[in-house]
Amino acid sequence: MQKRKGIVLAGGDGSRLYPSTASISKQIIPIYDKPMIYYSLSTLMLAGIKDILIISTPYDIPSFEKLFGDGSSFGINICYEIQPEPKGIAQAFLIGEDFLSGSESCLTLGDNIFYGVGLQKLLRNANQSNGVSTIFTYIVNDPTRFGVVENDKFGNILSIEEKPKIPKSNYAVTGLYFYDNNASNYTKNLVPSKRGELEITDLNNIYLENNNLKEVKLSKGYAWFDTGTPESLLDASNFIYAIEKRQGSKICCPEEIALNNKWIGCEDIQRIIHRKSNPYNNYLASLCE
Repeated sequence: MQKRKGIVLAGGDGSRLYPSTASISKQIIPIYDKPMIYYSLSTLMLAGIKDILIISTPYDIPSFEKLFGDGSSFGINICYEIQPEPKGIAQAFLIGEDFLSGSESCLTLGDNIFYGVGLQKLLRNANQSNGVSTIFTYIVNDPTRFGVVENDKFGNILSIEEKPKIPKSNYAVTGLYFYDNNASNYTKNLVPSKRGELEITDLNNIYLENNNLKEVKLSKGYAWFDTGTPESLLDASNFIYAIEKRQGSKICCPEEIALNNKWIGCEDIQRIIHRKSNPYNNYLASLCE
């Protein structure tokens, strides 16, 4: 069994964040003290995934290449592919088919942030469940904006409906999907929706029909942000600021995760810092003191 590979879908035009996104990808916009994409990349790293593909627009790929290079500074391998135009979340599995090369996958959206005590264990469990596909859900106040899960009294998934007018629950499917090695093949059989997109809900329903879709409900002790609007961007930044200031540690710091995973050492941290003094680098230096 090949190791699971990760995909960060960081495309789109960021229209809801215009004019901030007129000249840069929304995933480059900072959430408090680090670029938005750091958080989704960190999610994959917390799961133990080292081989990662970043999918974005032809205009934004150079920015991500400048930011991450080949990923070696984090002890991981990063590749890049272009999404010519946004045709739905599931399109990532067509663009990334060669990268996946028959391996199991984990897709995360570049504007999603996850936080909570015990999150890494949940992510590792999903990553290590070979042959099992997993979605993460979260209670929201406005389920009509999301894919919504309906459960029976035993907690089993009965249905998943995309942006329902009358939701059957308040459990929304978050932008984090662990799949077996069939994701690309299943996506080839999807029919575009009325929006002209390959819907991730349709892909999830194929897994549901095949009795291979596990749900992990994130409790109230966790936080999930979909940072695609100015309001959610501000909420996420304030949340990260409050936690980091109170605890004195950083949330979703890739270098720290890599150090804890033993993918890099303190000598690598020193090379990253390279005598540049700023709050972020000073924090990295403190990790090795």
